[in-house]
Amino acid sequence: MPDYDQLSLDLHSKHTGKLEIVSKVPLNSRDDLSVAYTPGVAKPCTAIAENPELSRELTIRGNTVAVVSDGTAVLGLGNIGPAAAMPVMEGKAILFKHFANVDAIPLVVDAATPEALITLVRAVAPSFGGINLEDIAAPRCFQVEAALQDIGIPVFHDDQHGTAIVLLAALMNAAQVVGKLLSNMRVVISGAGAAGTAIAKLLRCVGQATDVCVSVKDVLVCDSKGIISRDRGDLNRYKTELLAFSNLENRSGDLAAALENADAFIGVSKGGLLKPEMVQSMAENPVILAMANPTPEIMPDDAKAAGAAVIGTGRSDFPNQVNNVLAFPGIFRGALDAKAERITERMKMAAVHALASAVGDLSAEKILPDPLDKSVAPTVAAAVAKAARK
Repeated sequence: MPDYDQLSLDLHSKHTGKLEIVSKVPLNSRDDLSVAYTPGVAKPCTAIAENPELSRELTIRGNTVAVVSDGTAVLGLGNIGPAAAMPVMEGKAILFKHFANVDAIPLVVDAATPEALITLVRAVAPSFGGINLEDIAAPRCFQVEAALQDIGIPVFHDDQHGTAIVLLAALMNAAQVVGKLLSNMRVVISGAGAAGTAIAKLLRCVGQATDVCVSVKDVLVCDSKGIISRDRGDLNRYKTELLAFSNLENRSGDLAAALENADAFIGVSKGGLLKPEMVQSMAENPVILAMANPTPEIMPDDAKAAGAAVIGTGRSDFPNQVNNVLAFPGIFRGALDAKAERITERMKMAAVHALASAVGDLSAEKILPDPLDKSVAPTVAAAVAKAARK
């Protein structure tokens, strides 16, 4: 297997990062300079001053997203700080461009408090058509995203909603493969952070219109101490709020207890947590979507040997990669095209259905499109834009 760690270091060193700024216009003559800069540039400036919405048409803003992170929850690495998070944000930016032709600017910030991060994003918002929040620790990520929904451009925390959208599309297709109705499925989520919380809400159609969303029968969310239940006295506000729509029977116990007769396991926690005997205790033909990186909660071969019918991970070297790149480029492309002020619940569900339908011949090893399939983002974008315009 290639040494991806060393190859990545070599690539970043050779190119000094992964991004550059390229001019769209020539600067070969005095006329070029006069039109692109002074004196001609004064006219678009005054036009925007008279009608601020023209900034979307006369500047890069209409096709530009800021990828904002404080580096407090970088996938698989934890709280490594803003400077160390930059390679991830650059990576996100090139994915935006490659799959959806969205210009994305990585913006890593030293913000000690949620309030500081909120203030900063509000201040820079006039430069962008959308804000992609990335790798911000829970629970501050919930507070930050909620406080920024009124700034007039879409603000979307991808670790929450991008993950949930791709996951639900995968589960919908997996349910078809194993011959189960989504509405009859009991699902266990390992991980009660940003991703786990958003997944639980989407699986139970929290805030969703019933004409576009089908709720699973029940969701049990587990953190490091076991099932989140009403009997626990150690829950923070956000975990307590999960009980309004999860664990309807108020079951208690550890992850093993939660998985007895469950139809699906969703892992957004850490590697090695799911044991073969836990899979064996699940309902017939269980679905395992173990997304911890770089090591999933259970390795696919072990899950299959234990009886799993459909298996997905977050890794690209196994089938059924549950990867956010299938969602966020198309979601922002659609939101920008529709000049949406926010990304609504209906837009998220439109992305789910578009992504699920983008798979041709469903099988146990193909419940999602290939992450490199460039037809996915336009399909998702069209559905999201249509939902936004409604």
